[in-house]
Amino acid sequence: MIRFKRADRVGGQVKKELSDLLLKEIRDPRLDSVTIIRVSITDDLRSARIYFSVAEGKERKLSALAGFKSAVGYLRRELSHRLELRYMPELQFFYDESIDQAAKLNEVLKTLHNGNQATDSK
Repeated sequence: MIRFKRADRVGGQVKKELSDLLLKEIRDPRLDSVTIIRVSITDDLRSARIYFSVAEGKERKLSALAGFKSAVGYLRRELSHRLELRYMPELQFFYDESIDQAAKLNEVLKTLHNGNQATDSK
């Protein structure tokens, strides 16, 4: 039987509710096209690290971080109503570099693949 820590379950709920808030409630244009990638919460449920990505890539990263900084009080308050936790974790937002890194790796692999095809056709 697989057991999940409470922090993992709460992290999943925070991700779900935060995504819903961004989609339906937040009107800040800096937070348009933001996707919550994952949420990591400490075992004592006091701190949540929220990793996000934006559709336009790194260029919008700083804008989205400023939007989250502006909305953090509202988001925390809304999450506390929705989740009914005794303590609502402090929310910290971080840009997730993994999608950008995967795109770069994909480009390198395409270049290598195209280079091999050019060599094979000679």
